[in-house]
Amino acid sequence: MDFIQELLYKNESTTAFLDKKRMEQFTDTLFHFLFQLEDKRYHSEQAINIKLTTLKNEMVSILFSINNDESRSHKIADDFFEALPSIYTLLNTDATAILENDPAATCLQEVHIAYPGFYAIAIYRFAHQLQRQNVRLLPRIWTEYAHSKTGIDIHPAASIGSHFCIDHGTGIVIGETCVIGTNVKIYQGVTLGAISVSKDKANTRRHPYIEDNVVIYSGATILGGDTVIGHDSVIGGNVWLTKSVDANSIIYSKSKVYSKYTDKYPEPINFII
Repeated sequence: MDFIQELLYKNESTTAFLDKKRMEQFTDTLFHFLFQLEDKRYHSEQAINIKLTTLKNEMVSILFSINNDESRSHKIADDFFEALPSIYTLLNTDATAILENDPAATCLQEVHIAYPGFYAIAIYRFAHQLQRQNVRLLPRIWTEYAHSKTGIDIHPAASIGSHFCIDHGTGIVIGETCVIGTNVKIYQGVTLGAISVSKDKANTRRHPYIEDNVVIYSGATILGGDTVIGHDSVIGGNVWLTKSVDANSIIYSKSKVYSKYTDKYPEPINFII
């Protein structure tokens, strides 16, 4: 089968043509509506209910394009919008945590409109709800969309508690079976990942458990399904962990400072590119 024939075969055999851009735009529309980032204001409960109904109908249409099951699409959308007030409450705790932990943040509106960490958390929480409802494709599309916009990669199946704070955020990776407790703060470049395993381990826990009130500084890597970071611990920058840490621990990568005048130290490598 040549290239043209293969493309023709794929087009003829595809039962659903998915509009990825439409799926992505839905998350932005919902996010902007919840946090008053639109150029439109709603001055009555009726107006807000109409907007929510419009959003729900759009979700039904998107879901139907994926599963071709109208009844299931309505059920998923109904359950999602029933859970939306709880998701909104969780997101308010996240925004508050970011405001309280970042001295550069001046108000909640700034967090809502300008912080990529909050945006990534919001899209994750939308996607996680659908993941809990056994919707598979759409949650991953949503979180990968947030990943492409922010550089923050959160798998929709990860479990994350309230008051979650991401500072800066670029390069953060949170894996599928990761569990994160309440009031956890993570800086840029942190990986909560898995030690390389075979495909048959896909349904086992492969990612770490981060207990409550933990701070993980930039560049830290924490791997493995048996790795537990005890509550109220601090993990320093560039630390590499594959074993558990007791509660109230401080772990850091030791650095040594040399004096170029009084200490002997390795000759630096000079190179030109």
